Amino acid sequence: MNVRFALAALLSTVSLSIGAQAPKTVDLSIGMYRIQAEVAATQAQRELGLMNRKSMPQQNGMLFVFEQSQPYCFWMKNTLLPLSIAFIDEAGQIVNLADMQPQTETNHCATKPIRYALEMNQGWFSAKGIKAGTTVKGIAGPAER
Repeated sequence: MNVRFALAALLSTVSLSIGAQAPKTVDLSIGMYRIQAEVAATQAQRELGLMNRKSMPQQNGMLFVFEQSQPYCFWMKNTLLPLSIAFIDEAGQIVNLADMQPQTETNHCATKPIRYALEMNQGWFSAKGIKAGTTVKGIAGPAER
């Protein structure tokens, strides 16, 4: 009996993972730098963000897409990676940047209304000389793709 139950549980798990969709990604560029960003466009995706991940490739990130522009804030509860965030307006221009420490509840907020936020490994933006006012290309419409 236990063997049948274990087999049924295993088959159920395999079917769920086969049915699970890979996250949507979008190719972005900032100057000469290319980024493959996972898209978080739903409330559930934005709430989960990069929580519980132990690593992220250097040229990868997560793009948060909001329905309307507002001065959104982020925190790092249950996030294991140190991250840097770019708050980005409707036109794709970086409004401000912030470094965020893992597993903290400190708010990091946009200084103006934004429509997007891009999280990268901590120090990525500063190492590339990317500052407020820089434009992120490829950002338009990732939620609709």
